[in-house]
Amino acid sequence: MATASSAGYPESGRSRAARTERPTSAETKPAFKSTEFFVYLAAVVAVLVASAVVGANAAETDRFPAGQAWLYVTLLTIGYMISRGLAKCGSRDITDTTDTVDRTTT
Repeated sequence: MATASSAGYPESGRSRAARTERPTSAETKPAFKSTEFFVYLAAVVAVLVASAVVGANAAETDRFPAGQAWLYVTLLTIGYMISRGLAKCGSRDITDTTDTVDRTTT
């Protein structure tokens, strides 16, 4: 049989005023809003443009081949992913309510 609760009190008997939630917020911005994202994109574009511009010299040897350029882009990507992982390490989402503080006396 279900028990009726008083106005303003949930079934557990604690009032809403007795429960205080600590405001949580994300520690870091989304990736596309960070400066490091734009620096990463600029570095990738710079590597690819440099590879295309340098090209071959008079002896027809490519001083900055596409394979080497893509290796550098891969290394930049790995570095960016590690930096974002470190930035997000320990951060919580705004909807995370695991740290609610219960101020009721028992």
